[in-house]
Amino acid sequence: MAILIHLIEDDEDIRFIIEYVLLEEGYEVETFATAAAFYRSLHRHKPNLIILDVMLPDGNGINICRMLKSDPETLNIPIIIMSAHAAEKSALDEAGADDFISKPFDLNHFIHRVKGQLPI
Repeated sequence: MAILIHLIEDDEDIRFIIEYVLLEEGYEVETFATAAAFYRSLHRHKPNLIILDVMLPDGNGINICRMLKSDPETLNIPIIIMSAHAAEKSALDEAGADDFISKPFDLNHFIHRVKGQLPI
């Protein structure tokens, strides 16, 4: 069974690049430009990993992470939060994120971090 990754990122270019790289690594990827679209799909297709941008047009990634980590249905799904603002890293610990990636990022480093959150 393929590993499913949900990517929530409002920047179309970043979303496209990340999706491409993850597909090349053999992962199944569902992408979302908004928190609302992600929520609609979440309980139909439970992912093995969630990659979440902090600043979304209809939500805050830190609050979304906090909500996911407090829900028994999703609390064990690893979450990587991405942000261009490194200062937000401290708030991520409080939200329960499993990892943090600062934008911009090196694609090899990004894939290494993703693999670190997934079962071998």
